[in-house]
Amino acid sequence: MKRGSRVYIILKKDQRTGKRTLGTVKDILTRSSYHPHGIKVRLEDGRVGRVQEIINK
Repeated sequence: MKRGSRVYIILKKDQRTGKRTLGTVKDILTRSSYHPHGIKVRLEDGRVGRVQEIINK
């Protein structure tokens, strides 16, 4: 995954429901290459969440 990747994330407010949000990665916020709950990213629209699925690399 890199900047510009299309991904589905789960926002903090949606963690209980599991609702996914589609967006394009602007910044990768997690320093490590792995996190048990998903890598935290900021989308181009400013929303922040953890990656659940990468649409394209």
